[in-house]
Amino acid sequence: MGELAKRRSQTAARLDRLRGKLKTAQRLASGVACVYATGSFGRGEAGRHSDLDLFILGMRDGKPDQDGKEGSLLSHLDEICIVADLIAATRRLGIPDFSDDGRYVAHFSVHDLTKTLGMPEDDATNTLTARLLLLLESCPVLGSAVYRRAVREVLDAYWRDFSDHRANFIPAFLANDILRLWRTFCVNYEARSARVPKVQKAKGKLKNYKLKHSRLLTCFSALLYLLAVYRRRGTVTPDDALLMIKLTPTERLEWLWKQPYLEDARPAITALLEQYERFLETTRVDSNALVRRFTNRKTGSQYLEAANTFGDAMFEALHIIGGGSRFHRLLVV
Repeated sequence: MGELAKRRSQTAARLDRLRGKLKTAQRLASGVACVYATGSFGRGEAGRHSDLDLFILGMRDGKPDQDGKEGSLLSHLDEICIVADLIAATRRLGIPDFSDDGRYVAHFSVHDLTKTLGMPEDDATNTLTARLLLLLESCPVLGSAVYRRAVREVLDAYWRDFSDHRANFIPAFLANDILRLWRTFCVNYEARSARVPKVQKAKGKLKNYKLKHSRLLTCFSALLYLLAVYRRRGTVTPDDALLMIKLTPTERLEWLWKQPYLEDARPAITALLEQYERFLETTRVDSNALVRRFTNRKTGSQYLEAANTFGDAMFEALHIIGGGSRFHRLLVV
């Protein structure tokens, strides 16, 4: 069994064990909210040292404020209890504590994610990240029914003009937001990566290595999938997007590889899967061990070259599958 297959199996088992220990959280979230995992758990590839990245998403309460934004049906106190249950459960299971002391465990209403779509505050309030990761690399931990309703509501916001363009709909709104998320990841890396001392520089290189594999795959596997659907039928429906969302980033690559009409892209897709497998093998050790590797100039350079090679394969796949279509052009110009 390869590294990816092992991680998929182990991630599913760990999430099942986690759900079994969240009785209080399940009761409080029932019918009003969901908790979804992103990051390596959301991608189905968590390693032994992976922490859990979570968002809490509540159904809208139907009570618009002065800006027209509706709050969450999940109360603030119930949110606190859910987070406490999650912390206790992850510690019992030996899952590392939430990164940055739980700073990124955020609670939004579904309306938060749709109301800010395309607005200037979307990035500042972190709704861009919460919304896009919901669609691109998420897995429900609690509240699967609410999760499915939320995904559909977010998709409807992106496909709001679909009824007038059913025969030739290009999901430009979603595609532009995916590109925006990718650029945000890149800009945040540049802004937050210290260049000195040596250990901090190595940590920056490690972040770059992960960015150019897992984050790149999250964003561009979705774009590849949407381009492929458009190439086949000349339109992309909300149901097409829903099928894409149900697949993890690596499963999207596997789906693309199996399509007979994409035979010309198989070498590039095969390269992506093989190179990502090597990335997972490299990152199965803890962060401290990885940082030590990146302090070695030769080793660090080899890893970053591998990241560039992965990006080259992604570029080739986009070029082949896009085929110069109008949708493809919109991603570039």
